[in-house]
Amino acid sequence: MSEEEVQFLCHGEAMFTPTELEELFSLINQPEFFDPASPSSFGSRGSNRAVYSTHERKIRRKQSNRESARRSRWRKKRHLENLTNQLNRLKAENRELKNRLGLATQHNMLLSFENEHLKFESTNLRAKLLDAYQILGTMFSQ
Repeated sequence: MSEEEVQFLCHGEAMFTPTELEELFSLINQPEFFDPASPSSFGSRGSNRAVYSTHERKIRRKQSNRESARRSRWRKKRHLENLTNQLNRLKAENRELKNRLGLATQHNMLLSFENEHLKFESTNLRAKLLDAYQILGTMFSQ
């Protein structure tokens, strides 16, 4: 496998640094690498593979964590924007309700005054009516 093939396999994924690729390429090109009968090369090849595998997992985990943190920040930002919009809507609604409450209170006060005035007028009219009945009663009794 040539260095270009190794770089092609890893292209776009940033799995290895150029130094790690060079090291891997040198290991692959060693004659013992493909000799399964050689216990020393097999053991060292296995341990190197485990190191790269662990290193690769660590790099992928870091990238995954960065991506997860980025998504989390994005969700937090959207959530904050939604809460801000909701706050503005609720403040506007609160102002509107306060205005309506103020108008309803003023209307209630006007109606209360009018009601008191009508009660007073009703009492006066009843008194006049009672006087009229008494006058009529005295007129017819004579």
